[in-house]
Amino acid sequence: MTRRLLLLLLPVGFIGLALIFYQGLSLDPSKRDSALMAREFPAFEATTLRDENQRVDQSLFKGEMTLVNVWGEWCPACKQEMPQLLGLADQGIRMVGVNYRDTREKGMQFLSEFGDPFETNIFDPDGELGFDLGVYGAPETFLVDADGVIRYHHKGYVSPEDVRDRILPEVEKWR
Repeated sequence: MTRRLLLLLLPVGFIGLALIFYQGLSLDPSKRDSALMAREFPAFEATTLRDENQRVDQSLFKGEMTLVNVWGEWCPACKQEMPQLLGLADQGIRMVGVNYRDTREKGMQFLSEFGDPFETNIFDPDGELGFDLGVYGAPETFLVDADGVIRYHHKGYVSPEDVRDRILPEVEKWR
């Protein structure tokens, strides 16, 4: 009796787990809400990409609304979104980069090749700041208001439509 019950429960349990996993495949991780929304930018201290002796911290985001873009030389989508980021910088939007899980040399080569819209780049070779921001993959972009509070989080590639329909309206709201 126990053996028959066990033989019945195993396939039922397997089917149940399979259904749960199948449902999970249909979820879009880019639609998840950021846990940092309406919270201050995480405390950090790091060097800049260009100067290993220049230190920056979260005070960098006080006083002026800033778009923070997490990028890496190894990231194909980061290369694709660079024209949009350069366009935002041309519109006078302050931008700070977070060079994520990269080497200084490769990061500098990337900026030389694809352009540099950033006022400064925070060097995050081990991904510590990225982890504190909840980054699960580059590129990701955050809008930080003049008080240093995260107001918007864009996951993934910034397309021209994203600039027009999402980012610029958020910038205007928090400017």
